[in-house]
Amino acid sequence: MSGFRPAPARLQGNGYSILEDASLAGRNTLRVEARAELLVDVRDAAALAEVLAFPLLRAAPLLVLGEGSNLLLTGDVAGAVLTLSTRGIRVLAEDADAVILRAEAGESWNDLVHWCLGRGLGGLENLVLIPGTVGAAPIQNIGAYGVELGEFVHRVHAWDRQGGGSVQLSAADCAFAYRDSRFKQQPQRYIVTALELRLVRNAPLRLDYAGIRQELAAMQVETPGAALVAEAVSRLRRRKLPDPAVIGNAGSFFKNPLVDADQAAALKAAYPDLPLWPAAGGGSKLSAAWLIERSGYKGFRAGDAGIAEQHALVLVNHGRASGAQLWALAQTVRAGVAERFGVQLEAEPRVV
Repeated sequence: MSGFRPAPARLQGNGYSILEDASLAGRNTLRVEARAELLVDVRDAAALAEVLAFPLLRAAPLLVLGEGSNLLLTGDVAGAVLTLSTRGIRVLAEDADAVILRAEAGESWNDLVHWCLGRGLGGLENLVLIPGTVGAAPIQNIGAYGVELGEFVHRVHAWDRQGGGSVQLSAADCAFAYRDSRFKQQPQRYIVTALELRLVRNAPLRLDYAGIRQELAAMQVETPGAALVAEAVSRLRRRKLPDPAVIGNAGSFFKNPLVDADQAAALKAAYPDLPLWPAAGGGSKLSAAWLIERSGYKGFRAGDAGIAEQHALVLVNHGRASGAQLWALAQTVRAGVAERFGVQLEAEPRVV
């Protein structure tokens, strides 16, 4: 029978399941059709030792997948895909000023932000509405509106495939940088299982980035608290970024590029309206969205692969674009920006 595919084999274990030849179309927010040789769903982190001892998984390539909101699959996945659906948030220690909490890897990041806000814990409000799981957050060192996760990390719990056991890494051990970490640099070694954060009760608000003050003014808020800043950021994100539930996308697809002081000065002289910000360690961070828009790619479309009309940083799937087609469009955009401005763009999501 044309198109017939036999039912895949499934193994159920204590705290996990393994499915052969599994579709990943519903497990990435770009809605790309791809298949995995093995899909391993882990519901209890304690089951990792048993799962990873299977001969097929012991040394095989492994893609750890959260909600697939920071991922482009350019084809089928060789080896295994592993997801963690572990849940739980709890306070480990607290005093009058600060709290250390632990969140399991399978928790929704946005739910964690609101859990903290509901308990008067500030710091994460600028990171509200970022899609994905808690376990994915330190891998990317997620950031938005002038704030990065690494500032608040107390400890990361992970399974070390190289060492064959659980490890705990301090924030310094994680090598956090702009959209980067030790976990991103060594994707086949670590599986993040839980995240510990240190949050303070009266954290200073970050209001000087990308229209937050203007949004608060539009809300007629004169003296904001963390919850109102989160609401302002949520309104900004919803207005600027397409909803993955409406059109397939993975949020911002390109990093803001870092250039040295001489190149930044030359570009600013040639293009006075180019947004740029001081970068840690010297040089400047440029607006990738501005570079892409000025290169003529905002709203550009090649078949079902496109750049969002709302925001030039967002690669979108208008329907049936393949991962390879989306990646080809990303390369077209990169080449166009490099030709016009002499700046190399780098993809923010993981490209598999």
